[in-house]
Amino acid sequence: MALNEQQIERYSRHIILEQVGGTGQEKLLESKVLIVGAGGLGSPAALYLAAAGVGTIGIIDADNVDLTNLQRQIIHHTPDVGTPKVQSASDKMKELNSDVTVRTYHEWALAANIRDIVRDYDFVIDGTDNFPAKFLINDACYFEKKAFSHAGILRFDGQLITVIPGQTTCYRCIFEGPPPVGAVPSCSQAGVLGVLAGVIGSLQATEAIKYVLGLGDLVTNRLLTYDALKMKFRSIELKRNPDCPLCGENPEITELTDAEQAVCDLKD
Repeated sequence: MALNEQQIERYSRHIILEQVGGTGQEKLLESKVLIVGAGGLGSPAALYLAAAGVGTIGIIDADNVDLTNLQRQIIHHTPDVGTPKVQSASDKMKELNSDVTVRTYHEWALAANIRDIVRDYDFVIDGTDNFPAKFLINDACYFEKKAFSHAGILRFDGQLITVIPGQTTCYRCIFEGPPPVGAVPSCSQAGVLGVLAGVIGSLQATEAIKYVLGLGDLVTNRLLTYDALKMKFRSIELKRNPDCPLCGENPEITELTDAEQAVCDLKD
């Protein structure tokens, strides 16, 4: 596709980057990124992807906007309370950039629907706040061979890893399965620094853009952690687990299943 004059002006700061240029911007406009969860992580990711000119953005979330969301979920505003999160998010993305097509899925990501949705996208952002959903996204992306970014936040800490199925460490290589029900504190009890969602969600958007453009080093085979109190990042090197039940030498997981949801792990 050829950029028109308005697009050349809108994306000029991308286009003057030698590593992006007009060709790279055209790639972004032709790309498709799926965001699972329109919450704390999904909010900044959605806004930055829309601003960057990612041509098609899908967003999955079955929740409605709640007043408690507004402390960190910056894509939603006070008048949006009570409306579906996907509709609120879609409205903001379209207001920001009319170049972007937004596909909304006002439903939960489940074993019955996730593969069909994931299949049509180039990259997936996991912005969910519970263990079963994170493992489900990992497994669905593995079966559909779709790269994705996992992230989570809790209190003052965040973490991030990008997975390229069949090539790099997957989520199950690190954590074999969800914890037992009741083994982790509740989200409302744990709390989360609102701005932390902006830091980690923006990193996820960065990974998506880098993947589409084929730029730089992705956060693969390492877990990037962030301590907001100490303002410190740490990179933990990882290796694929040959005994991983999903991508290991003798895989035990051959189809998707819906696990019982324990208390959510890394609150977005």
